[in-house]
Amino acid sequence: MPDPRFFPAPEPIALAALAATFDLQLHNDTGHAVSGVAPLDIATGQDLSFVASHAHLEAALASAAAAFVVPQGLVDALPGQALLVSVAPQRDYARIARQLYPASVAAFDRAVDPTARLGEGVRLAQGAVIGPGVEIGVGSTIGSNAVIGAGVVLGEACAIGANVSLSHAILGARVRVMPGACLGQDGFGYAEGEAGLEPIPQLGRVMIGDDVDIGSNTTIDRGAGGDTVIGPGTKIDNQVQIGHNCKIGAHCVIVSQAGISGSVTIGNFVQIGGKVGIADHIAIGDGAKVAAGSGVIKDIGPGETHGGYPAVPVRSWHRQSVALARLAGPKRKT
Repeated sequence: MPDPRFFPAPEPIALAALAATFDLQLHNDTGHAVSGVAPLDIATGQDLSFVASHAHLEAALASAAAAFVVPQGLVDALPGQALLVSVAPQRDYARIARQLYPASVAAFDRAVDPTARLGEGVRLAQGAVIGPGVEIGVGSTIGSNAVIGAGVVLGEACAIGANVSLSHAILGARVRVMPGACLGQDGFGYAEGEAGLEPIPQLGRVMIGDDVDIGSNTTIDRGAGGDTVIGPGTKIDNQVQIGHNCKIGAHCVIVSQAGISGSVTIGNFVQIGGKVGIADHIAIGDGAKVAAGSGVIKDIGPGETHGGYPAVPVRSWHRQSVALARLAGPKRKT
């Protein structure tokens, strides 16, 4: 269920009503109404989820979701489950989610909303905007023209730089966010529709642990359904992009201009060099290292060091570099 601080809870709606609205076939109508949407792994008995293919069937069978949007080919594989049958499950799931959680644009009519709670010693620079329901911990500072969106929570002694934008985010203690960073904006998620790409509502949060540093102009997207998570003590350089649903462990180092695609899982004490690109759904184990400029398209095990494009174990990368240099070098005279 999306956090009600950021997404007001919708009124329950019957599955039959959803089927009629979106021209879907309803199988095994249990009479249930749904009051939210969620991914398979975190869905509750009040949520609607979707199953795109047989690859996700095992997760669907283990899910607590009240109902599923599925293609016709999965109807027999989910006997007894309430199903909304669709020719494009992800698209129709996105459409239902947009109905339940219509997009809204924040409009603040005062610098500090009266419902915001500011701890002792909080300092606000000129032009800072604090939205409704915000909580700011003791001794925190908010820089000039920073915008702290509705429902955001900051722990004690946080330092938020000038022109920072925070939304849909929960920050721990002693977090430093450098000027120009944006946390909690929509993730990059779309489903194919008849008229082109349709946005998938991004209904998760950004969760930042204690003692995290986030560099200037870095962007961290909120989760699509679950959360984007940055573990305690992690240090993120300037101009880094972290996509939706990423899970980054404790005490990692991520250097400037790295791009981390959605749903990447990174363990603890991982070091990622500058200008590294990581493809979506990659897993990187504890203590791994990725050399600057590398492109990661396969999982990296704990303690391994990879480099190159595409990234391979470092010894293989060095051998490739030496072999390429020999091939490209001047021909030896015979």
